[in-house]
Amino acid sequence: MTTVEDIRQRLLALQPESLEIEDESALHAGHAGARGGGGHYRLTIVAECFEGKNTVARHRLIYGALGEMMRTRVHALAIRALTADEAKTQPTRKDS
Repeated sequence: MTTVEDIRQRLLALQPESLEIEDESALHAGHAGARGGGGHYRLTIVAECFEGKNTVARHRLIYGALGEMMRTRVHALAIRALTADEAKTQPTRKDS
């Protein structure tokens, strides 16, 4: 299983309505974290479980779901964690 597939599988625990994962590791070739085997990823996730939670609480949910991957296979993770209502009103990365 690839790291992206593993991330996707683990995040299913948050019951996402939408989940996009981009592997940006190639953009960081030669970086100390990349040399150590950890990849760089960009995540956009829309889930009801984020309702009423601030950014730190949302990120903690994600880190909890990913577990030890955050110490081994993932060196960097850029996160956009949104509720469905927020996703409707905020531009996507492709729009900006």
